[in-house]
Amino acid sequence: MFPPETYLQFHTVAMLPPIIGLTLLAWLRPPDHERRRLVSGLAIITALAVIYTLPWDHYLIGRGVWAYGEDVVAGRLGRVPIGEVLFFVLQPILTALWLARFPVPTDRPLALSTRQRAAGVGAGLGLGAVGGLLLTAESTLYLGAIIAWAGPILAIQWGFGWTQLWRCRRTVTLAVGVPTVYLWILDRTAISLGLWIIAPETTVGIAPFGLPIEEAVFFLVTNLFVVQGLVLYWWLLDNWGAWAE
Repeated sequence: MFPPETYLQFHTVAMLPPIIGLTLLAWLRPPDHERRRLVSGLAIITALAVIYTLPWDHYLIGRGVWAYGEDVVAGRLGRVPIGEVLFFVLQPILTALWLARFPVPTDRPLALSTRQRAAGVGAGLGLGAVGGLLLTAESTLYLGAIIAWAGPILAIQWGFGWTQLWRCRRTVTLAVGVPTVYLWILDRTAISLGLWIIAPETTVGIAPFGLPIEEAVFFLVTNLFVVQGLVLYWWLLDNWGAWAE
Protein backbone atom coordinates (compact mmCIF):
# COMPACT_ATOMS: atom_id res chain seq x y z
CA MET A 1 0.00 0.00 0.00
CA PHE A 2 2.90 2.38 0.63
CA PRO A 3 4.19 3.61 -1.65
CA PRO A 4 0.89 3.28 -3.55
CA GLU A 5 1.02 1.23 -6.74
CA THR A 6 -2.49 1.89 -8.06
CA TYR A 7 -4.79 4.87 -8.39
CA LEU A 8 -7.13 3.56 -5.70
CA GLN A 9 -4.25 2.92 -3.31
CA PHE A 10 -3.14 6.50 -3.96
CA HIS A 11 -6.53 7.77 -2.79
CA THR A 12 -6.46 5.51 0.26
CA VAL A 13 -3.04 6.71 1.36
CA ALA A 14 -3.06 10.36 0.28
CA MET A 15 -6.64 11.62 0.04
CA LEU A 16 -8.79 9.76 2.58
CA PRO A 17 -6.80 10.49 5.80
CA PRO A 18 -7.00 14.31 5.55
CA ILE A 19 -10.63 14.11 4.41
CA ILE A 20 -11.55 11.97 7.42
CA GLY A 21 -9.72 14.31 9.80
CA LEU A 22 -11.29 17.45 8.35
CA THR A 23 -14.73 15.82 8.37
CA LEU A 24 -14.47 15.16 12.10
CA LEU A 25 -13.38 18.75 12.72
CA ALA A 26 -16.19 20.13 10.55
CA TRP A 27 -18.83 18.12 12.40
CA LEU A 28 -17.52 19.04 15.83
CA ARG A 29 -17.33 22.80 15.27
CA PRO A 30 -20.14 24.43 13.25
CA PRO A 31 -23.81 24.72 14.22
CA ASP A 32 -26.34 22.56 12.41
CA HIS A 33 -27.31 25.16 9.80
CA GLU A 34 -23.65 25.59 8.79
CA ARG A 35 -23.29 21.84 8.41
CA ARG A 36 -26.36 21.75 6.19
CA ARG A 37 -25.16 24.50 3.90
CA LEU A 38 -21.70 22.92 3.72
CA VAL A 39 -23.24 19.60 2.66
CA SER A 40 -25.66 21.15 0.17
CA GLY A 41 -22.99 23.36 -1.37
CA LEU A 42 -20.54 20.50 -1.57
CA ALA A 43 -23.12 18.26 -3.26
CA ILE A 44 -23.74 20.91 -5.94
CA ILE A 45 -20.05 21.68 -6.49
CA THR A 46 -19.10 18.00 -6.68
CA ALA A 47 -21.84 17.18 -9.18
CA LEU A 48 -20.80 20.11 -11.37
CA ALA A 49 -17.13 19.12 -11.08
CA VAL A 50 -17.80 15.61 -12.37
CA ILE A 51 -20.12 16.77 -15.17
CA TYR A 52 -17.82 19.54 -16.36
CA THR A 53 -14.48 17.74 -15.99
CA LEU A 54 -15.31 14.29 -17.34
CA PRO A 55 -15.60 15.17 -21.07
CA TRP A 56 -12.57 17.50 -20.85
CA ASP A 57 -10.52 14.75 -19.22
CA HIS A 58 -11.74 12.20 -21.76
CA TYR A 59 -10.64 14.48 -24.63
CA LEU A 60 -7.15 15.14 -23.26
CA ILE A 61 -6.48 11.46 -22.58
CA GLY A 62 -7.49 10.78 -26.18
CA ARG A 63 -5.02 13.46 -27.33
CA GLY A 64 -2.25 11.71 -25.39
CA VAL A 65 -1.65 14.57 -22.95
CA TRP A 66 -1.21 12.06 -20.15
CA ALA A 67 -1.17 8.30 -19.62
CA TYR A 68 -0.97 5.84 -16.74
CA GLY A 69 1.55 3.32 -15.52
CA GLU A 70 1.11 -0.41 -16.01
CA ASP A 71 -1.60 -1.99 -13.81
CA VAL A 72 -2.35 1.38 -12.15
CA VAL A 73 -5.92 1.62 -13.45
CA ALA A 74 -8.60 -0.79 -12.22
CA GLY A 75 -11.28 0.23 -14.72
CA ARG A 76 -12.39 3.09 -16.94
CA LEU A 77 -15.42 5.19 -17.71
CA GLY A 78 -14.81 5.72 -21.40
CA ARG A 79 -11.14 6.70 -21.49
CA VAL A 80 -11.16 8.08 -17.93
CA PRO A 81 -9.94 5.79 -15.12
CA ILE A 82 -12.38 5.14 -12.30
CA GLY A 83 -9.73 6.41 -9.88
CA GLU A 84 -9.68 9.73 -11.73
CA VAL A 85 -13.47 10.04 -11.61
CA LEU A 86 -13.21 9.40 -7.88
CA PHE A 87 -10.64 12.17 -7.66
CA PHE A 88 -13.19 14.59 -9.18
CA VAL A 89 -15.25 13.85 -6.06
CA LEU A 90 -12.50 13.71 -3.43
CA GLN A 91 -10.75 16.97 -4.34
CA PRO A 92 -13.86 19.16 -3.82
CA ILE A 93 -14.55 17.39 -0.53
CA LEU A 94 -11.00 17.99 0.70
CA THR A 95 -10.96 21.64 -0.31
CA ALA A 96 -14.50 22.39 0.95
CA LEU A 97 -13.77 20.88 4.34
CA TRP A 98 -10.64 23.00 4.61
CA LEU A 99 -12.62 26.11 3.62
CA ALA A 100 -15.08 25.32 6.43
CA ARG A 101 -12.32 26.14 8.93
CA PHE A 102 -12.46 29.85 8.00
CA PRO A 103 -15.04 32.63 8.47
CA VAL A 104 -16.91 33.71 5.34
CA PRO A 105 -18.76 37.04 5.78
CA THR A 106 -22.05 37.10 3.85
CA ASP A 107 -23.73 40.28 5.06
CA ARG A 108 -23.07 42.35 1.94
CA PRO A 109 -26.07 42.66 -0.48
CA LEU A 110 -26.03 40.59 -3.67
CA ALA A 111 -26.47 43.59 -5.96
CA LEU A 112 -23.65 44.42 -8.37
CA SER A 113 -23.70 47.12 -10.99
CA THR A 114 -23.87 46.21 -14.66
CA ARG A 115 -20.32 47.48 -15.07
CA GLN A 116 -19.08 45.30 -12.22
CA ARG A 117 -20.74 42.20 -13.62
CA ALA A 118 -19.43 42.94 -17.11
CA ALA A 119 -15.91 43.33 -15.73
CA GLY A 120 -16.08 39.94 -14.03
CA VAL A 121 -17.51 38.16 -17.06
CA GLY A 122 -15.05 39.87 -19.37
CA ALA A 123 -12.05 38.86 -17.26
CA GLY A 124 -13.09 35.20 -17.28
CA LEU A 125 -13.88 35.12 -20.99
CA GLY A 126 -10.67 36.97 -21.79
CA LEU A 127 -8.71 34.35 -19.90
CA GLY A 128 -10.56 31.63 -21.80
CA ALA A 129 -9.67 33.32 -25.10
CA VAL A 130 -5.98 33.25 -24.15
CA GLY A 131 -6.35 29.54 -23.51
CA GLY A 132 -7.95 29.10 -26.92
CA LEU A 133 -4.93 30.73 -28.57
CA LEU A 134 -2.56 28.44 -26.68
CA LEU A 135 -4.42 25.39 -28.04
CA THR A 136 -3.01 26.10 -31.50
CA ALA A 137 0.52 24.86 -30.63
CA GLU A 138 1.37 21.34 -29.48
CA SER A 139 3.76 22.49 -26.74
CA THR A 140 1.03 24.64 -25.15
CA LEU A 141 -1.84 22.22 -25.74
CA TYR A 142 -2.20 21.14 -22.11
CA LEU A 143 -1.82 24.64 -20.67
CA GLY A 144 -4.22 26.07 -23.25
CA ALA A 145 -6.77 23.33 -22.54
CA ILE A 146 -6.72 24.17 -18.82
CA ILE A 147 -7.10 27.91 -19.31
CA ALA A 148 -9.75 27.65 -22.04
CA TRP A 149 -11.71 25.16 -19.91
CA ALA A 150 -11.42 27.39 -16.82
CA GLY A 151 -12.49 30.62 -18.53
CA PRO A 152 -16.28 30.06 -18.70
CA ILE A 153 -16.52 28.95 -15.05
CA LEU A 154 -14.45 31.88 -13.84
CA ALA A 155 -16.57 34.22 -15.98
CA ILE A 156 -19.73 32.96 -14.28
CA GLN A 157 -18.26 33.16 -10.77
CA TRP A 158 -16.61 36.55 -11.22
CA GLY A 159 -19.62 37.96 -13.04
CA PHE A 160 -21.91 36.90 -10.22
CA GLY A 161 -19.83 38.19 -7.33
CA TRP A 162 -16.18 39.12 -7.77
CA THR A 163 -16.68 41.96 -5.28
CA GLN A 164 -17.71 39.42 -2.63
CA LEU A 165 -14.70 37.25 -3.48
CA TRP A 166 -12.44 40.28 -3.16
CA ARG A 167 -13.98 41.09 0.20
CA CYS A 168 -13.24 37.51 1.32
CA ARG A 169 -9.82 37.47 -0.36
CA ARG A 170 -7.91 36.43 2.76
CA THR A 171 -10.18 33.44 3.33
CA VAL A 172 -10.17 32.59 -0.39
CA THR A 173 -6.37 32.74 -0.50
CA LEU A 174 -5.90 30.50 2.53
CA ALA A 175 -8.66 28.09 1.49
CA VAL A 176 -7.22 27.73 -2.01
CA GLY A 177 -3.53 27.87 -1.14
CA VAL A 178 -3.11 25.08 1.40
CA PRO A 179 -5.01 22.32 -0.49
CA THR A 180 -3.30 23.40 -3.71
CA VAL A 181 0.19 23.02 -2.25
CA TYR A 182 -0.81 19.69 -0.74
CA LEU A 183 -2.09 18.44 -4.10
CA TRP A 184 1.05 19.70 -5.84
CA ILE A 185 3.11 17.53 -3.50
CA LEU A 186 0.85 14.53 -4.06
CA ASP A 187 0.89 14.96 -7.82
CA ARG A 188 4.67 15.31 -7.93
CA THR A 189 4.96 12.15 -5.84
CA ALA A 190 2.54 10.21 -8.06
CA ILE A 191 4.45 11.24 -11.19
CA SER A 192 7.76 10.17 -9.62
CA LEU A 193 6.18 6.79 -8.76
CA GLY A 194 5.03 6.35 -12.34
CA LEU A 195 1.32 6.27 -11.48
CA TRP A 196 0.70 8.73 -14.32
CA ILE A 197 2.89 10.22 -17.01
CA ILE A 198 2.56 13.72 -18.51
CA ALA A 199 3.50 13.81 -22.20
CA PRO A 200 6.47 16.21 -22.57
CA GLU A 201 5.55 17.17 -26.14
CA THR A 202 2.26 18.78 -25.01
CA THR A 203 3.80 20.82 -22.18
CA VAL A 204 5.97 23.93 -22.17
CA GLY A 205 8.76 22.13 -20.33
CA ILE A 206 8.70 24.21 -17.14
CA ALA A 207 8.61 21.93 -14.10
CA PRO A 208 9.52 23.52 -10.75
CA PHE A 209 10.68 20.79 -8.36
CA GLY A 210 9.72 18.23 -11.02
CA LEU A 211 6.05 19.26 -11.22
CA PRO A 212 4.94 20.35 -14.70
CA ILE A 213 3.63 23.90 -14.58
CA GLU A 214 0.43 22.71 -16.25
CA GLU A 215 -0.32 20.40 -13.35
CA ALA A 216 0.33 23.23 -10.90
CA VAL A 217 -2.08 25.49 -12.81
CA PHE A 218 -4.71 22.74 -12.95
CA PHE A 219 -4.85 22.26 -9.19
CA LEU A 220 -4.83 26.00 -8.56
CA VAL A 221 -7.72 26.55 -10.98
CA THR A 222 -9.83 23.66 -9.74
CA ASN A 223 -9.45 24.70 -6.12
CA LEU A 224 -10.45 28.22 -7.15
CA PHE A 225 -13.61 26.72 -8.68
CA VAL A 226 -14.47 24.97 -5.42
CA VAL A 227 -13.68 27.77 -2.98
CA GLN A 228 -15.18 30.59 -5.04
CA GLY A 229 -18.25 28.50 -5.79
CA LEU A 230 -18.92 27.78 -2.14
CA VAL A 231 -18.23 31.33 -0.97
CA LEU A 232 -20.70 32.64 -3.56
CA TYR A 233 -23.26 29.93 -2.79
CA TRP A 234 -23.26 30.75 0.93
CA TRP A 235 -23.49 34.47 0.11
CA LEU A 236 -26.50 33.73 -2.09
CA LEU A 237 -28.20 31.60 0.57
CA ASP A 238 -27.83 34.23 3.28
CA ASN A 239 -29.14 37.04 1.08
CA TRP A 240 -31.69 35.26 -1.12
CA GLY A 241 -34.75 36.68 0.62
CA ALA A 242 -33.66 40.30 0.34
CA TRP A 243 -32.50 39.84 -3.27
CA ALA A 244 -35.80 38.22 -4.36
CA GLU A 245 -37.96 41.02 -2.96
